[in-house]
Amino acid sequence: MRAESSRAERARIVHRSLRVTLAAAAGFYTFLYGLDEPLLALYSLFAPIALGLLSSIPGSGRQRAAVMLKALPVGLALVTLGTVLAVETWAAVAGMLVVGFVLAYAAVAGPRPAGAAPGLQLFYILACFPPYAPDTLGLRLAGLTTGVLLLALCEVFLLPQPPGETYRHSLARAVATAGDVLAGRTVLTPEALRAEGARLRLSNVPPAERPAGPRRADRALSQAGTAARRLLEQLAHLAETGQLRDLLRAADRTDSPARWLLPRVAGRCGDCAEGLRTGRAVPAPRGLDEAIGAFQDMRVRQTAEPTADEVPVPVLRRQAGLLAAAESVRVLEISVRVALDGRRTPPIEPRELFWYTEASAPRLWLRRLVGNMTPRSVRFHNAVRIALALGAARLVAGALDLTHGFWVLLAVLTLSRTTVGETWTAIRAAVAGNLVGAVAAGALLIGVGQHTDTDAVLLAPGMLIAFALGPLLGIAWAQGLFTLVVATAFAQIAPASWQLAEARIVDVVTGSAIGLLCGLLAWPAGARREVRRTMAGLLRACGPLIEGTATTLTAVPPGSAPPTRTLTALHRLRLAESAYAQFRSEPAPEGSSGADWHALLIAAHQILLGAQWLPRFDMPGRALPPDAAEWARADARTVAGRTYRLAALCVDGDGGGSAGSPALERPGLSRPPPPLPLPTLVDLDSWLTSLTRQLSRVEAGLCRNRGRAPRRPMSFRRPAGP
Repeated sequence: MRAESSRAERARIVHRSLRVTLAAAAGFYTFLYGLDEPLLALYSLFAPIALGLLSSIPGSGRQRAAVMLKALPVGLALVTLGTVLAVETWAAVAGMLVVGFVLAYAAVAGPRPAGAAPGLQLFYILACFPPYAPDTLGLRLAGLTTGVLLLALCEVFLLPQPPGETYRHSLARAVATAGDVLAGRTVLTPEALRAEGARLRLSNVPPAERPAGPRRADRALSQAGTAARRLLEQLAHLAETGQLRDLLRAADRTDSPARWLLPRVAGRCGDCAEGLRTGRAVPAPRGLDEAIGAFQDMRVRQTAEPTADEVPVPVLRRQAGLLAAAESVRVLEISVRVALDGRRTPPIEPRELFWYTEASAPRLWLRRLVGNMTPRSVRFHNAVRIALALGAARLVAGALDLTHGFWVLLAVLTLSRTTVGETWTAIRAAVAGNLVGAVAAGALLIGVGQHTDTDAVLLAPGMLIAFALGPLLGIAWAQGLFTLVVATAFAQIAPASWQLAEARIVDVVTGSAIGLLCGLLAWPAGARREVRRTMAGLLRACGPLIEGTATTLTAVPPGSAPPTRTLTALHRLRLAESAYAQFRSEPAPEGSSGADWHALLIAAHQILLGAQWLPRFDMPGRALPPDAAEWARADARTVAGRTYRLAALCVDGDGGGSAGSPALERPGLSRPPPPLPLPTLVDLDSWLTSLTRQLSRVEAGLCRNRGRAPRRPMSFRRPAGP
């Protein structure tokens, strides 16, 4: 499988080099030798290189072409702005700061804008350098337009990248699998169920298919994927403990509540899978809310009727597992319907979870843009870092009047990484490659002299080789071969000597130094520290939800304590997910065993969902006995205390807590509460037990990463029944 993937990647790189070379050469040769317009030739040459090679636009050929055509008006505006601001260095620098930040920050809009951003940066960079020539703006825009259109045509018709499986179809397959397991048609091991869920992780999905945008449909599809993964994890746990087998058997014979709900949940999975495959939601006569409500009424009657036999606690635990799975399917069903419709809907409960369904498109965009405008956002970090580096590079190039100063900014753009270590590694290889390439380019310019026909013959095959071998052999080869390409191209536009290669070396070294300095000053560790800070903030926001949920369920009279608000935790969850995504893209530090941040995110999802659905479906009709209520609150405090301790471990590595944290060790009750097999207590206990298991896994990873053994897991007492 790995060999096939490697072959496919090599083929993709070679095909891309063919498309970029053909588009760049067609415009360059036509304008330079056919129309004798060097400026047109220059922009038609660099437009395909910018969007086809420097940018990493994801997707199939048609998808990439569509992004390029949408980016064309933005590129024209940037060339116009750069041409106007080239009048003074300070104006060009100010423009570079703004353009650099805005285009880098566009990553919050999804993988396609993020992929096109580097190429768009180059359009402004090309135009903002002297000579100040606003009268040439028309030629610049014409050359840029020609280059982008030629590249878009090549993307569609010349060895186009085939489309991959859409996220909807991957999700449909996973949901259908869950439905088959719940219906008893398929028996899968826990490992197989978890592997099916892992395929839905965004890191395992091609960037073009990731539902990462701010639109309503993207948000809903992402939420549906999270619900499906949670459902498969719940089924895996039920299978591990044998509860799934017992649940399927009991639903056929003795467990009337399970017999009522199980086929409805399995059938709704099938409906969701069918809707995802066809793109049209399957109409359902009744929502799962009513089915879950009827299920809970049956459970309450089972335990409340004086004439009924006492329901065994294992039965109630199996029913609690089914209830949690049903809630995941309910969220899945709602999210799928919103994703397939894409339009605004009436308020959906819980409104904090589905707030986006009633928000307008401008509000959704504003929420995404403003929500990441914080020092805790890695997207904000990256945008500030690249804007400062590009602005400083433009200032230095203008102040020192460097020849071909745009190469300074190009070096910053191509060599900057999210960590200073990665940046230094890239710079060392790039400088070495440029030195070798400059020597070869100088020898070529000395040998060829003013014979531009020789340069014309060498340019097209040189581009093909450079654009193919560079990505395959590494950054040193890429920089060295690109030096040869620009030398042969510029030698045809204007008379050039070996000093052109010398100027490129000076510019690349200058840009590398500026990029490295900015990397040292602005968040040099990348997401390594930020993922710890955001995860700690997420845990601190989740602790009160655990205690608040228990307080809501045990309030006297029932319903007098409102459910806890989850908006803060939801916002921190989004920041933590963003930091984790970047953290996964960076190399792990040496000697690190790696904390299980993904397990922490799963635990946070469980906390948020439990805080939403337990008060909705498990509110007792009568007040719980005082000792049982105190038991529930004490256990919730214990689990919440573990989240605070983990937050302290994330930030400073000491398990002893931090200033302002609640006490981590809670005194025990004077005596154990009496056995009360009530659905509310069993469901709450199952939720807390699941959280304890997940948080223990997180703590073990954190302590391993710190080089010491984890503390003995904090336990909470259960009554003899639940």
